[in-house]
Amino acid sequence: MNKVLLVGRFTRDPETRYSQSAEPLAIARFSLAVNRRFRREGEPDADFINCVAFGKTGEFIQKYFVKGMSIGVSGRLQVRNWEDSQGQRRVSTDVIVEEAEFVERKAANSSYRENSGFAPAPTASEPRANNYNNSDDGFYQVEDSVDPDDLPF
Repeated sequence: MNKVLLVGRFTRDPETRYSQSAEPLAIARFSLAVNRRFRREGEPDADFINCVAFGKTGEFIQKYFVKGMSIGVSGRLQVRNWEDSQGQRRVSTDVIVEEAEFVERKAANSSYRENSGFAPAPTASEPRANNYNNSDDGFYQVEDSVDPDDLPF
């Protein structure tokens, strides 16, 4: 079984390219800083893990995540071996991301989004858009007229 689960922070903005096939496929590459559970004196307290996401998952990551934000990913480990142009044998280990999800609230990561063109999350004192009806249980009822693509999740 080859299964990887990670929760970490982006060390840089994801880089997305598209394949040159008839139907271009998104390929998002990024690195996550994942804290170690235990640490010895003099050792780093995080591992930096290279990840690759394809297709819709790659587009999702490119659209909603920037450097410093937390993400949860699941996927598989892939090890590649090749010989470079100087004849040196090279090895690369990447996590191929199959699923990705938010692990922190929108308000917690709004400072990262402010510099990336995303609108910050409204605070408790700011009025919500007219399309949402507040209830006492902390949830908002979404009216049927709301376009699902406009929802923040």
